[in-house]
Amino acid sequence: MTGRPRARRQAPRPETPLPNLAIALRAQSRQWRALGDTAALRMRALQAIEAALAVAPVQPSEGAELSLLLTDDKRIRVVNRDWRGFDKATNVLSFPAAPPARIATSPVLGDIVIAYETVEREAQSEGKSLGDHFSHLVIHGLLHLLGEDHETDAEAERMEGLEIAALARLGIADPYAEGELIAHPAAPAASNPPPPGNQSPRS
Repeated sequence: MTGRPRARRQAPRPETPLPNLAIALRAQSRQWRALGDTAALRMRALQAIEAALAVAPVQPSEGAELSLLLTDDKRIRVVNRDWRGFDKATNVLSFPAAPPARIATSPVLGDIVIAYETVEREAQSEGKSLGDHFSHLVIHGLLHLLGEDHETDAEAERMEGLEIAALARLGIADPYAEGELIAHPAAPAASNPPPPGNQSPRS
């Protein structure tokens, strides 16, 4: 058993190829579907993934599978509690399928889970569009799958720089311009925690 929820089993077969990824996107929550234009949401996710790949130092293997699950606060809270030891909702979780040293050869990259209510709430409170914040979280989640992290100040600075560069490719402003925005939560209480998931950006 791997240290991540098996969202890919519930998702459709990967149907949306990029040059070096096969992506399965599933809107599990009706709140995402209620936005009305799932094709536009899918395109935004693909553009964010492509922008992240353009700046990422490590590239996935050709045809590696990526699952993007769009869910809600209730479901992501369960995932966060069961797999990371934090009993609370969050904006994005990432679950790598391989350790950093094997990312470039793994046939499966991993899973990204994003919760609608938290994303909407953050976008409103920070005066940005839901779409731009969603793009940022897709980029953030994918960089985690590619081995980036922000446990230390040096790691945070490096990861923020990659996010800023990827967002700039999409015409989205620097979300960290107002200051230090990375959260550093305490370690989970579980004695055998899963592989690094997400310590969310508070962008």
